[in-house]
Amino acid sequence: MERLNHPPCTCCLTLRHPVFTVLMPELDRLKRAYETAWQDLLAERTSNGHWVGELSSSALSTATAVSALSLVRQGSGNQAIGELVERGIQYLCRVQNTDGGWGDTDRSLPNIATTMLVRAAFHLAGAAERHGGKLAAAECYIENQGGLAGLRRRYGRDKTFVVPILTNCALAGLAEWGDVAPLPFELACFPQGMFRFLRLPVVSYAIPALVAIGQARYFHRPPINPLVRLGRRWAVEPSLSVLERMQPESGGYLEATPLTSFVVMSLAGTGRADHAVARRGVQFLIDSVRPDGSWPIDTNLATWATTLSINALAAAGEVVDWPECLDWLLKCQHVERHPFTGAEPGGWAWTDLSGGVPDADDTPGALLALTAFRRECAEGERSAIDRAAGAGVRWLVGLQNRDGGWPTFCRGWGKLPFDRSGVDLTAHALRALAAWRGVVPVSEAVFRSGLGFLERQQRPEGEWIPLWFGDQFRAEEENPVYGTARVLLAYAEMGLGGTDSARRGIEWLVRNQNHDGGWGAFRAAGVSSVEETAVVLEALTALDRLEPAPAAVERGLNWLVEAVESGRHREPTPIGLYFARLWYYERLYPRIFTVAALGRACRKATSCAVQAVT
Repeated sequence: MERLNHPPCTCCLTLRHPVFTVLMPELDRLKRAYETAWQDLLAERTSNGHWVGELSSSALSTATAVSALSLVRQGSGNQAIGELVERGIQYLCRVQNTDGGWGDTDRSLPNIATTMLVRAAFHLAGAAERHGGKLAAAECYIENQGGLAGLRRRYGRDKTFVVPILTNCALAGLAEWGDVAPLPFELACFPQGMFRFLRLPVVSYAIPALVAIGQARYFHRPPINPLVRLGRRWAVEPSLSVLERMQPESGGYLEATPLTSFVVMSLAGTGRADHAVARRGVQFLIDSVRPDGSWPIDTNLATWATTLSINALAAAGEVVDWPECLDWLLKCQHVERHPFTGAEPGGWAWTDLSGGVPDADDTPGALLALTAFRRECAEGERSAIDRAAGAGVRWLVGLQNRDGGWPTFCRGWGKLPFDRSGVDLTAHALRALAAWRGVVPVSEAVFRSGLGFLERQQRPEGEWIPLWFGDQFRAEEENPVYGTARVLLAYAEMGLGGTDSARRGIEWLVRNQNHDGGWGAFRAAGVSSVEETAVVLEALTALDRLEPAPAAVERGLNWLVEAVESGRHREPTPIGLYFARLWYYERLYPRIFTVAALGRACRKATSCAVQAVT
């Protein structure tokens, strides 16, 4: 790979540039830090030329898998499944917090949802008596969090996760079936195109849970109304056919352990562990268990990690010329209507595995990565890239909501969390569409509407709140640092860094910089995170105008350089939010984001140094 040639420097430079108007870290030191992060990221590439990464193990995922496999084992006595259950229980014992609760990851604060699911897993596995002390502490934690009322308070009107949790507890004998809200699983029998008009009580990606859990509730507590009871009895087999049609080749819905486990335990808990859907789901759980007995929330984020890495390197000025990686990325594009969401061809999912579903964050990431490959390939090799990009752009434009923003999977589905338009998704989509506007025609109305959405979503103090990333230490677990940085990066790349919205966003980031010079998820605890410090610096160094931020950039770069020098850039923070406020961390995030931030800074600092010399 061709590398950036930075001019030698042995002292601090005062860089006379609108962005760098104050002392920065010594340029050689900055360059060394970037080289370290660059080498770390490149070392993570697979032999096939792309990145896979590694998601954190999850107590919540492990608990749901243990519950599902325990119910399957009850009907089969399968010894191998029993061994998996026991290994899962041992893992859960190791990661219990000192207050008696469990967090989603080993670096997460405890929460009532995960703790209730772990408690249910111990009971279904027949391990409650052996681990009575741990369960007694868990009971105290659950009681202190408000019990059932506390669980419902956590999720509000969104039933996507409350009903599965209570179903799991009811199957374990720890909740009454009357506490489990009945889900209208018969609605899954309607044509997929009608789902968004039916006002379903769950988000778009939860149709498998709607069917399987709705049926479990129906079998254990049939409705009193005879007409409703008759209608649901009729809908059992047709909705099971929907469930089977939506199940991917891997057996794992969305490649997600929790969703797949809820389906399996619901079928097994109603005497249908031998159904084809349950059998394939069990095989997915067997295939995805880790050596320590745990399960992650999803198999991997390979496509997402790869496009983030490509785009980080390209932003740093690196030459991205890897034919095998380009071929892999082109093959990841979905070219048929998707059975899970009904999505048209053209988008990309977060993974190359069969359970992935095209969405409005991974598709922009792929489109931006294709621009990097396009710059390096020969003229005759661009046709395949342009065809893929054209389909991706059209897919993305077709997903835009009437409010101007972009949802994750389905246009116009509803206002439940993780289905509504998202600030981070919209900023990413606009960046990608702007990058291709000279090659693939896009109506200016698309941009005006998208930018209007972002302006309306900006809060009075100047920040933006993302959909898919959070901060466990903040009220409402929101992450305005990440959201604001991602919107500002879009503004910078679209030449809108001088707008009033951008100015207010910059000022908010400056005001919320931590005392140590970084930004991020552990601000309340007095510690910054590599991921958030890096995404802020990437955005700020991409801007042409930075008043009043130069001093903040200097302090932030010093913090990030020191993090690389001490190896902290390899320590991930649980800022990721999966479905239904489920926390995760990804091992590659801090490495990728550090490369993006320091690479942009090196590139700009080098340019300024050359200007100063000439």
